[in-house]
Amino acid sequence: MNLVQPIRSKELLDEIKLYLKETSDRNYILFLLGIYTGFRISDILRLRVRDVQGWDIFIREKKTRKVKEVKMPIELKKAMREYVKGKPNDEFLIKSRNGKNQPITRGMAYVILNQIADEFGLERIGTHSLRKTYGYHHYKKFKDVAATQKMLNHSDPKETMRYIGIEQDNLNELQRKIDW
Repeated sequence: MNLVQPIRSKELLDEIKLYLKETSDRNYILFLLGIYTGFRISDILRLRVRDVQGWDIFIREKKTRKVKEVKMPIELKKAMREYVKGKPNDEFLIKSRNGKNQPITRGMAYVILNQIADEFGLERIGTHSLRKTYGYHHYKKFKDVAATQKMLNHSDPKETMRYIGIEQDNLNELQRKIDW
């Protein structure tokens, strides 16, 4: 199993958002949902237009079966409002081009993210990278491991710090200070 990483650079995130906004509305929304909600890809792919009508997104997580509520940040809400305009309520947000009304597969989401990685020279990117990116930036902004842990539904703060890459950042920083 490959260990995927968050996208740590805010500037790079902005570049990716701009690129996706110009190339694919669907992939842009997929990316925004991942970095602004922290949902697992399996939960993002199940979202329908009706799920994003208000400011809050309510889901029952597929993995944990826990109910989760996330308020959409302004950038996501604006993009979402434009994206769903004129679409039926039962339409999947991240709709496949194949079939009538089916979401893309997890495999296709992986392909999309790897195309982004290739375009921007990123390594160790996968479907969990969006969720990890959310967690990483949430922690960096608020410095509250308990809140980040809660947002990601982790049971242990150590798990959260390892998951979002902060533990590795700290180890790397210590390693850089070794001077024999």
